[in-house]
Amino acid sequence: SSRPDNFIGIHFFSPVHKMMLVEIIKGEKTSDYAISRAIDFVSKIRKVPIVVEDTRGFYANRCVMRYINEGMNMLSEGVKPALIENGAKMAGMPVGPLSLQDEVAIDLAYKVLQQTKKDLGSQYEAGKIEPIIETMYGAERLGRKNSKGFYVYEGREKHLWPELGQFAVDGLQDPQPDVAEVKDRLMYAQAIEAARTMAEGIVHDPREADLGSIFGWGFAPFTGGAISFIDTIGAAKFNARADELMKAHGPQFEVPSLLRDMAKSGETFYGKFGRK
Repeated sequence: SSRPDNFIGIHFFSPVHKMMLVEIIKGEKTSDYAISRAIDFVSKIRKVPIVVEDTRGFYANRCVMRYINEGMNMLSEGVKPALIENGAKMAGMPVGPLSLQDEVAIDLAYKVLQQTKKDLGSQYEAGKIEPIIETMYGAERLGRKNSKGFYVYEGREKHLWPELGQFAVDGLQDPQPDVAEVKDRLMYAQAIEAARTMAEGIVHDPREADLGSIFGWGFAPFTGGAISFIDTIGAAKFNARADELMKAHGPQFEVPSLLRDMAKSGETFYGKFGRK
């Protein structure tokens, strides 16, 4: 741009007529004036704006992908699909992670996966979700858009695809995990990513992070948002549970050093970053 101070991103969510959140994306040289004009525009069309720095996935998509991926991680590990989906709703999420992936579209997830491989090159690390997405895409199960994905759609009715058991690498777990474990995995995966964005300076205000989590992807509203979820539990207790989940399920539950420091000092996000 010949006027980088006026360059700014305005990121809507699909479906635009229903989704309230809009991310205002700053460029390296975006001026405060451009930000204020963008916020004013978004407010006038009765949407909820939050300001975020430019990064892969911005804020909301980074966090929501952790939710979807953790659902597929459990599917790969042999957790029953119904337990994954119902556990999510019991945790306060509006829809389960598999249902949400269907809404987003599985072919889009496949394209994002391919682009991520290209962008990261040797730094890319394959995970449990890759064979699931590639198999679904190859079978032309694209989600709600063509009435077949993780769910089978019949008009307004839907039910889980009976053949999802094929993705359990070692078969279904017996016994199945406690629903509390499923809920924690889904909630902590999202909250830890939200904490990472705060630690990286992608989001600067915990209020915007909370608003973004509720209006952007429906993070359990009763918690007050992903950052309030951590503050309510307390950094020390949150870290202890995250460490248990990391030991049992993988590095996606590793908390940023910011949270370790906050636990030592007894700080909260709202106390440390909240604007008065």
